Amino acid sequence: MQPISDSEFAQFQHFIFEEAGITLSTAKKALVTGRLSKRLAHHRLESFGEYFRLLKSSHQAQEVQMAVDLLTTNETYFFREPKHFEFLRRQALAARNRPQVFRVWSAASSSGEEAYSIAMVLADCLESTPWEVMGSDISTRVLAGAQRALYTMERARHVSPAYLQRFCLRGRDEHEGSLLVNRQLRGRVHFRQVNLNTPLPDLGAFDVIFLRNVMIYFNEETKRQVVARVVSALKPGGYFCIGHSESLNDITQAVKAIAPSIYQKPA
Repeated sequence: MQPISDSEFAQFQHFIFEEAGITLSTAKKALVTGRLSKRLAHHRLESFGEYFRLLKSSHQAQEVQMAVDLLTTNETYFFREPKHFEFLRRQALAARNRPQVFRVWSAASSSGEEAYSIAMVLADCLESTPWEVMGSDISTRVLAGAQRALYTMERARHVSPAYLQRFCLRGRDEHEGSLLVNRQLRGRVHFRQVNLNTPLPDLGAFDVIFLRNVMIYFNEETKRQVVARVVSALKPGGYFCIGHSESLNDITQAVKAIAPSIYQKPA
């Protein structure tokens, strides 16, 4: 297999930007090589240019989705950036006993840890109040893993012992070192494929939306377009959480900062 050339890497930079709005820096050349080399081997191709031509040929939608999956997958874990979950807990407690459904969207849910973390908080705080959690991602592969809800214990190192006991099943014997989110909680979390770089399907309106640690992969114009789409699904008075290393400065005026990385849509 030939090493990826600069021109071939540029082709994949353009490909993932067109498909997912993600801007790949030149520092990601090794990542692209590592993640796509198995697909070249699978198709018995000698160069990344040949694989790119395969992706651009007709009737290759499944392979295109596989390439997108490989280039957009990012590792996460339960209760990442815990201040957002403390904030979510306060909002959920304030919504107790209201008749309306409390809805939260994990808009870049990857392998599901964020969505299930949200669900644990809501299950704990909202007793008789109805609630829903939706997780979405562009990658069908990570969504399939999210629906299985089987994780290593390392991913759950920030889950409290009480939540582990209440919401998770610890693996034994050959499954030692893993956990499974229990059936009851899994049934309350719904996953669907959503490409934030295209017009959104009708998802309804949400009280809280998490869009964390994904905008760092977008250029400024893509950030503006994605945030505008996502915020349009936020209820008036609803809250929008982004990653602690991210900012909405010069991105949108539709929500106002109320705390670091937490914004509110005017009522």
